[in-house]
Amino acid sequence: MRAGMKMSNIIFAVGTCLVVASLFLLGNCTRPGYRTIEGPRTQITPDAQRDKMAVAGNFSNQVELRFDSNEVQKFVTRYPRFADYAADINKFYRKRDFAYAWYDQKGLIEQAGSLFNRIVHIHDDGITAQLPYEADFVRMMEDSDSILRKEPRNADAELMLTSQYFSFAKHVWQGVGQTDEEKMDWYLVRKKLDLEALMDSLLLHPERSINADEPVYRQYALLRRYLKKYNEIDSAGKWITVPSSDRKLSEGDSSHVILHIRKRLALTGDFQGDTISATYTADLAKAIKRFQDSRGLQADGVIGPTVISELNMPASKIVEQIVLNMERARWVPVSMDGSYIVVNIPAFKLYVYDHDSLVWDMNIVAGQPMHETVIFNGELKYVVFSPYWNVPQSIYKNEILPGIKRDPDYLAKHNMEKFGNSVRQKPGPSNSLGRVKFLFPNSYNIYLHDTPSKSLFSKDNRAFSHGCIRLAEPKKLAMYLLRDSKAWTSAKIDAAMSSNSEKWVTLDKPVPVFIAYFTAWVGRDGALNIRKDVYKRDSRLAEMMIAGN
Repeated sequence: MRAGMKMSNIIFAVGTCLVVASLFLLGNCTRPGYRTIEGPRTQITPDAQRDKMAVAGNFSNQVELRFDSNEVQKFVTRYPRFADYAADINKFYRKRDFAYAWYDQKGLIEQAGSLFNRIVHIHDDGITAQLPYEADFVRMMEDSDSILRKEPRNADAELMLTSQYFSFAKHVWQGVGQTDEEKMDWYLVRKKLDLEALMDSLLLHPERSINADEPVYRQYALLRRYLKKYNEIDSAGKWITVPSSDRKLSEGDSSHVILHIRKRLALTGDFQGDTISATYTADLAKAIKRFQDSRGLQADGVIGPTVISELNMPASKIVEQIVLNMERARWVPVSMDGSYIVVNIPAFKLYVYDHDSLVWDMNIVAGQPMHETVIFNGELKYVVFSPYWNVPQSIYKNEILPGIKRDPDYLAKHNMEKFGNSVRQKPGPSNSLGRVKFLFPNSYNIYLHDTPSKSLFSKDNRAFSHGCIRLAEPKKLAMYLLRDSKAWTSAKIDAAMSSNSEKWVTLDKPVPVFIAYFTAWVGRDGALNIRKDVYKRDSRLAEMMIAGN
């Protein structure tokens, strides 16, 4: 990130594409100076109630009030930044025979006010970019004559509401376009949403709430809660800095540093105990271990320089990291059926899910910064026991050939043999792929595999490979993938992994694999997790978002 770059320039998202979400199931959100419009009435909604309120409802089903189809083109001509939505606006209103959707026989419907208030409070979604023609929108919505009229003077307010919805949906629920994703070397499948089907559904189901139906990956809503929390802390200037300690602190120790740590953890809700004691007590140790776990550190309860450094990460930096990962959450599929595997590189973890429920996870080793593991998805089809390792040409040229020149017996000492224009390592305990590998065919030559180098899994930062993903518990994954096959017992898997003969097993049903990159997320315990930006992708995404503002 460029020096001097302000967070206010970063917290926004740009987007392309049509969206998927409940068109009128928008929560009543207000900020001082804005009114919540409910039919013909106008009232102030207290901020304290904002997040608890959600409007059930959809488009007006009236058919008497209509406008001329030519009004859409006239409107887009006056407001050209909405031109990208013209086709969808026309499609929507053609199905309604150009009947007003935001008005009924009493005037402007309640959902119009809900959308208005959600838009003027769009910063709650980590977006500071101003939506198109917001000033015109505000003027229309605060025109009491227009609000109270049973029959609209013209279609301007109607079409402005529909266009603003599309703009809101694009920014909040879809994020940047696929081209921008690929500039970030992000090749995960993008969610595909059917706007027309969504609209049909909305007309049929007025009872749904946006809180339940927002068409984004569930992490989005979880992160949004923490965004609000840390924004409030940052805005109030309440952040507490923990002083350094001249020694590591363990349970039972006393130090003025402990007093600051108690207050710092209490500020973010991570500690509910005494905030005036300078003694490191058992309840504080539990809080420290939870904090260490949330930052990917060894949860030993020892307070050293790394823990203090993590505690002192500024609230503004945490806000930034949350915003960037909310943007990533906009890109990925909303949900998945069946079993699937997710690898999150900054967490150095592999997660196994079944119908979006976490089954278990394990530690992994990912690619070094100079050999980044690619962000993409595939289908795991093969389990290969006692595999050969076909040495990649880059490793062959840069490591193997120099080794052979230094030592004529290099290949024999490393259990290798000539294979085509390169070499391969034969199955065995010293094989670089360990005792089993898992293949999901792809053009990046990335796969999951065992490793003889077990000691690396105990490290906090586990970016050590040439790009492939090493597994801490490969047998566990093999047993899970083959769990429905009676032939593949634990004993048979052990035997296959200990053999000197390679054996391929084709899965009856391929399992989706997603290799992702999230540096902030909310865990099963509800805690905000923060990780190091090992591949410097956060700064690249921030730069791209600023450029698009």
